[in-house]
Amino acid sequence: MNYFQKRTAFKIAVVSVVLASLASPLSWYVARENAEESIVSLAIEESGRLAQHFDATNLTSPDAVAHATMAAQTISGGLFDIAEIYNRQGNKLAESSNAEGDKIERLLPKHISPNYRQAFYENLRNRGDHWILRVFVPLRASIHDSNSPITGYFEGVRVIPAWQQQQVLNTALTVALMVCFASLLCGAVLYPVVVRLSADNERKTLEVLDSHISMMESLGRAIAKRDSDTGAHNYRVAWIAARIAERMGLSGSEMQALIAGSFLHDVGKIGIPDAILLKPGKLDEAELTIMRTHVVQGEEIVKGMGWLDGAHAIVAAHHEKWDGSGYPRKLSGTAIPLAARIFAVADVFDALCSKRPYKEPMSFEASMAILDKDTGSHFDPAVMNEFKAIATEIFKQLEHSTENKARQLLEERVRLHFET
Repeated sequence: MNYFQKRTAFKIAVVSVVLASLASPLSWYVARENAEESIVSLAIEESGRLAQHFDATNLTSPDAVAHATMAAQTISGGLFDIAEIYNRQGNKLAESSNAEGDKIERLLPKHISPNYRQAFYENLRNRGDHWILRVFVPLRASIHDSNSPITGYFEGVRVIPAWQQQQVLNTALTVALMVCFASLLCGAVLYPVVVRLSADNERKTLEVLDSHISMMESLGRAIAKRDSDTGAHNYRVAWIAARIAERMGLSGSEMQALIAGSFLHDVGKIGIPDAILLKPGKLDEAELTIMRTHVVQGEEIVKGMGWLDGAHAIVAAHHEKWDGSGYPRKLSGTAIPLAARIFAVADVFDALCSKRPYKEPMSFEASMAILDKDTGSHFDPAVMNEFKAIATEIFKQLEHSTENKARQLLEERVRLHFET
């Protein structure tokens, strides 16, 4: 199991446990309430049926008290431990209780004369060691017609026996455990699906990345065809810029834009005539003006190319200088994009340390002396400060390196920053 799979498994496990922790108590509570309401519904239905059977719903007849008493006695011997029947005016006509009802009667709160239109109940927990349900039911002439006139009231008290309490709790616990198991099982089922989708996504991302790298390298090769030294230089300078940027905290899209822009900084040279681009001697003023148009031409090439849009900052500003003496816009200081300021240091350092058709490579000490001299005029002092910390290491890695070696170094940074 690789790091991603371990991380995915951990996250899914955490989510599953959290869901189980939240859903299980809730389902336990809901199941217990449903069981309680089932007990109450059965009691209400049974009390209404018995009251109807003993004609205790007709509480205006001369035998009303006798009927109510008989009904109350029967009911208190069944689902209820205490049974009370009232007439329409709220006067008590009959009351009956069994031995359990006599024990808990003192624990019951007092209430006013009944006057309600819908059945309801009270849950009286923690009354001593008892769980008590108190039911209030309006009696009607017809138990099947909820709109028929109210003829009286029935009030019953049921002490939930230990076996039934245990049954309710067991049922609620079973439901809670099933919900918990379902949550965990759901996580276990989702894990391979998520891993597979992520693997597919990673594969497609790598395919896109490879296509981006191929496009970048194709442009690089096109430039190299025009300028034989450009290929290796592009790899080296992009790698150096990435190393500096890492020290300065760049990451994500900023780092990707810096690498692409550094590699393609001279892409506009594709549009420069060979007579000027490949001229062995010094360019005259008119030729120099044409050569400098490679910046604008490079901007036009990368502009609107999707992922290459980020390269625009370096392509457009890689010849600007910290003191404003650069071109084409004569930007200065922090008006120059940070990526371009980083690139400027990397570009000049590589140019000084590398062999060119018209020059031999300079020593590390001589190169650093030139960079130090131009810090504050050409280069951003903050960027130079970060570069100095790794300059020796960079020089040693690039000294006598081939184009393939430089390419490998850059690929490592590309994989690191483009695959995250």
